[in-house]
Amino acid sequence: MMFKIILLSIAISLFPCIGHPAVYGFVDENGTYHFTNMIPVGKKFRIIISDRIKSIATKSINNTDYDNMIAVHAANHGIDPQLIKAVMKAESNFNPRALSHKGAQGLMQLMPDTARLMKVENPFDPDDNIKGGARYLKYLDDIFGGNIELILAGYNAGPGRVIENKMNVPPYEETKTYIQRVKSYYNKLKKPHDS
Repeated sequence: MMFKIILLSIAISLFPCIGHPAVYGFVDENGTYHFTNMIPVGKKFRIIISDRIKSIATKSINNTDYDNMIAVHAANHGIDPQLIKAVMKAESNFNPRALSHKGAQGLMQLMPDTARLMKVENPFDPDDNIKGGARYLKYLDDIFGGNIELILAGYNAGPGRVIENKMNVPPYEETKTYIQRVKSYYNKLKKPHDS
């Protein structure tokens, strides 16, 4: 155990937090530890240091870095671009390299299975991720008949959980808080002069 702690300390010093948002590692069949601060390919890597360490500065809701991509994919999938942007702000704070401890990836924090279902090839590519997120929001919009609270509940907890709860928001505090946060961003984006 002490050996693992020493190796983790070495890994932390080799990959300072200012470089990339997370450190990944795995132990091979010979017992050798491998670490990287690059987004890994393959399932053998696990997160050692999470990207959820918050930076002092967070990006404003008025961030325009991805507005053109959002507009294109919103139009292609019939989704309000302000909703896509509000979800993006809540999910990743506009960080295209975001990776959650549960494995959600990129700007729209798509889970790997969801990304595959939405035909996303590279979840860390902003355009591909936004396209997948817009497609997923449209999928949820179709299931829940345009009910924004159920769409957001489905995005956060999964559509199955909403359906299991008789087409109601699941009774999870995380999901309820998430819906309130996204709706707050959404309302600010729809009325930018008020923010």
